[in-house]
Amino acid sequence: MNTRKLVVTQTIHQDQLDQIQEIIPDWKIIAGKDKAVWEEHLQSAEVIAGWKKEIKEKCLQTDSQLKWLQTWSAGVDSLPLDSFEARNIAVTSANGVHSYPISETIFALMLGLTRKIHTYVRNQQAKVWHHGNMNLELHEKTIAIIGVGAIGKEVARLAKAFRMKVIGVRHSGKPEEFVDEMYTTEDLTIVLSSSDYVIITLPLTKETNRLFGADQFNEMKPSAFLINIGRGEIVVEEDLINALQTGKIAGAGLDVFEKEPLDEKSPLWEIDNVIITPHTSGSTEHYNKRVIEDILIPNLKNYVSGTNPSINLVDFSKGY
Repeated sequence: MNTRKLVVTQTIHQDQLDQIQEIIPDWKIIAGKDKAVWEEHLQSAEVIAGWKKEIKEKCLQTDSQLKWLQTWSAGVDSLPLDSFEARNIAVTSANGVHSYPISETIFALMLGLTRKIHTYVRNQQAKVWHHGNMNLELHEKTIAIIGVGAIGKEVARLAKAFRMKVIGVRHSGKPEEFVDEMYTTEDLTIVLSSSDYVIITLPLTKETNRLFGADQFNEMKPSAFLINIGRGEIVVEEDLINALQTGKIAGAGLDVFEKEPLDEKSPLWEIDNVIITPHTSGSTEHYNKRVIEDILIPNLKNYVSGTNPSINLVDFSKGY
């Protein structure tokens, strides 16, 4: 009888490996970031934790043993989901592990733009003492969270500490704690026209691709700020640049872009009312621990007991 295998394409601590091995004592666990460690085991692995583009060719062959993929990222838009669905391979994401670090980044960007921290950093570098015409407050403003998932829920909770009015947009329109008003994307015009901060936390799907373009920016207040930590392709970048350069919106905090790394020739680098972070909003010292202890291990317990992993199970019909 062949030994069952779990491949982890990340370097994880020994105590985390021990926790996993305790659940599957008879399995062979292969773990490491270097593909030389796990490459030869891909076709015979029953479970793989951590998607890499090099995996696709081998894990989707007819003789592959793969039954379940646990991704190391929240987004699954880069995966061949149709192929996984056709082969009846379960896919679970790392959705939820980012809610603390990304919500912190969102508020850092909001506060930075509101209180002109980015302007003062530039002034400090140039040794310039200038007020910068700073006169805005975050308190009691209206925030629109476009995509009220795990991240959106945490943003809504934190927004209440600033006494903000919270408007949410989600596919189902289902109410959520800390969200004062909930809408669907069909009501996006209403949401945009009444919001001071528009936060994009959506996954990239066929429906959300290029969701934000010139029409949406025209609906926003000239005093409103856009924050995008979802996916760059959700926003038509050319239209965003135009909206920023012509004053249709007040500024933007951007962690994601249509093409990454952001081209050094992009006008976004030079626009004064833009803060750029290099797709790092989800980075945290606790990342691996949360993926393993909050998602992989509970899902693994279900899997070995004969039931499908249920935490963050991707719905192929929705694309997330």
